[in-house]
Amino acid sequence: MAHYAIGDIQGCFTLLTRLLHKINFNRSTDTLWLTGDIVNRGDASLQTLRFVKQHEDCIHTVLGNHDLHLLSVYYGKSRPKKGDTIDDILKADDKNSLIDWLRHQPLMLKKNNYLMVHAGLLPQWTGKEALSLAGEVQDALQSGNCRKFFAQMYGDTPNRWHKSLKGMDRLRLITNVMTRMRVISKNNKLDFNFKSVYGDMPNNRQAWFDAPCRRHSNDTIIFGHWSALGLHIDKNVIGLDTGAVWGGELTAINLDTLEIYQVSAKQ
Repeated sequence: MAHYAIGDIQGCFTLLTRLLHKINFNRSTDTLWLTGDIVNRGDASLQTLRFVKQHEDCIHTVLGNHDLHLLSVYYGKSRPKKGDTIDDILKADDKNSLIDWLRHQPLMLKKNNYLMVHAGLLPQWTGKEALSLAGEVQDALQSGNCRKFFAQMYGDTPNRWHKSLKGMDRLRLITNVMTRMRVISKNNKLDFNFKSVYGDMPNNRQAWFDAPCRRHSNDTIIFGHWSALGLHIDKNVIGLDTGAVWGGELTAINLDTLEIYQVSAKQ
């Protein structure tokens, strides 16, 4: 019985099946966490989404920014972007059930001392607080009025957390932190412009996991989203997005042994 985590799949279903074969994943006894972005940019988004939904008893995912984008397009609150590969989902006979299932997935998962989120957490949040904040967004997503959420989901403001935030400003910031964040300023402002490799980070910016005095450091945070970062294991963080959809690798980790497994898109 093993517990695994896998980085961003983004519709690369062939890589996923190869990786599951490599780790000898047993659907009867093993469990699997996915870092989100299970769809979009790869060539088999529909197949991937159907597979994850079909095996929801042993495979669990958090929502990533590409998953939220699919939902927003479905509900008519944003337009498809150049390079999207979600059209097969939007035309599928079972699209309604797939979308409804995806909309009910969480922004965070917790098991023992592991927390999973697609992008990251602000340093001033404890793990318990972050789970509660994720729940606020999940309530909005799962409500009968989710279209209102998607209509106001996009935007880069507010860019700093404070407890007095209310309404959609509060929900948008939580969503941005958990699904879009890579780096922050020295005073914990969000910056969405930097997407490059870790070594090219400006001096006035820091990776969210490098911020001093992280209040969630008692937990190990598993995340994806930052493909240019690559595999990153350090300081109670495990970054698993290794750019599978860009010709890199799809990466899994056994959370019991910390053994790493990878399959290459170039094969």
